[in-house]
Amino acid sequence: MTVSEAVIVFVAAYLGYLLRYQSLPDLVTYLPAAALFSTSLTIAMIAMGVHEARIREGFTAMMLRTAVAVFLLGALANAALSYVFPALAVDRSVLLLATLTAFLTLAVWRWLSFYFIDEDSLKARVVVLGTGQRALKIAARMRRTSDQRAFILVGFIELGSHPGTNEVEKHGARIIKADGSLPDYCRENAVDEIVVAMDERRRNQDATGGIPLEELMECRLSGLRVSDVQQFIEREAGKIDVDLLRPSWMVFSDGFITSTWRAISKRSFDLFASLLLLSVAWPLMILTAFAIWVESRFRDPVFYRQQRVGLDGRLFDVLKFRSMRTDAEEDGKAVWVKRNDARVTRVGAFIRKSRLDELPQLFNVLKGDMSFVGPRPERPVFVEELSNEVPYYEQRHRIKPGITGWAQLCYPYGASIADSKEKLQYDLYYLKNHSLLLDMIILLHTVEVVLIGEGAR
Repeated sequence: MTVSEAVIVFVAAYLGYLLRYQSLPDLVTYLPAAALFSTSLTIAMIAMGVHEARIREGFTAMMLRTAVAVFLLGALANAALSYVFPALAVDRSVLLLATLTAFLTLAVWRWLSFYFIDEDSLKARVVVLGTGQRALKIAARMRRTSDQRAFILVGFIELGSHPGTNEVEKHGARIIKADGSLPDYCRENAVDEIVVAMDERRRNQDATGGIPLEELMECRLSGLRVSDVQQFIEREAGKIDVDLLRPSWMVFSDGFITSTWRAISKRSFDLFASLLLLSVAWPLMILTAFAIWVESRFRDPVFYRQQRVGLDGRLFDVLKFRSMRTDAEEDGKAVWVKRNDARVTRVGAFIRKSRLDELPQLFNVLKGDMSFVGPRPERPVFVEELSNEVPYYEQRHRIKPGITGWAQLCYPYGASIADSKEKLQYDLYYLKNHSLLLDMIILLHTVEVVLIGEGAR
């Protein structure tokens, strides 16, 4: 979908020229400008989460996000790039017509694909082997259409005369009683993947119960994908379920690698991104500081320092614009931030919603205490509490904390132990899979979060 739309936008660049001058430009000479136009608009649409919006919110929301991406982000990017590379600049009238053409063409293309292309035919057909507690993780958390973006959940298979406990039926799951051969069932129902989620994995002495290894081997050698439930959840939900997590899985799984090259590239990226953002955001930072100072009648501090836990458990002071009253924790006791918290000032409410309060953390990144992308740093008192309540919580300190992160994109603001446990699962996913490419994807989607104001308190 993304590639096809990039081609559509590329062609729209030529159509904009045609509409303006009633003739096509030289195809080769105009190629760099058209490529730049297509690339900037495509990246802007990715940043606004356009294609995810199709699944979560429908056609109208998808096109609203596209409008913001094309007419705001894309226009700003093209203007900036034309200033930096004058040879690639095009007339403003051509740019306007090309942008309008791209938007209208994308709307028609998406409408056609939305209503006439059966996306289910492109999805993998998945069955879950098991109906107990491990299978419940899929039945309870991945039953919505928005959760099943790349697969169709055919059902949950009960095997043999001793299938074990049934925990999934109460969540509306379809129970499949496969009394015959598992390979035969998969062939007859065009199954593409088997997810093994059985609570009892060992065979009994009479060779009953447990995982049917022989049948799974036959399925695997026949071309079907066979996945463990943890592996499946990681791939489809972008998180590592801590309730299913075992130390042996972490030891033998791929990932959790921090090489010298990765450390150098991440630090270089942090420095470049921080300096670039500071060079653009410094006027906003000055205005924000002045607004905070005026609201406090020139009495209270503009910045707020707070001790946080960083890499390998080391403590550092995080720097933020002050968004709460100075007596927010007058008794010295740490308190979770609540929705519509009365301690937040009027200016503070705005800068928290727009994420402007986070900008001073760029200096923490330059200093080396934080990274641009990583788990959010937490206060020591909360870390101690959460480490006692949430398994594997200390592992998130194996990497530098960040201004933005995978958990911030995938889960709303956390203000409880339960929320912290959910966010930890996304932090562990980032810890296992972190790379320069994933950092870039997170930054692009952070633009969407900032513009829409999701998850802020």
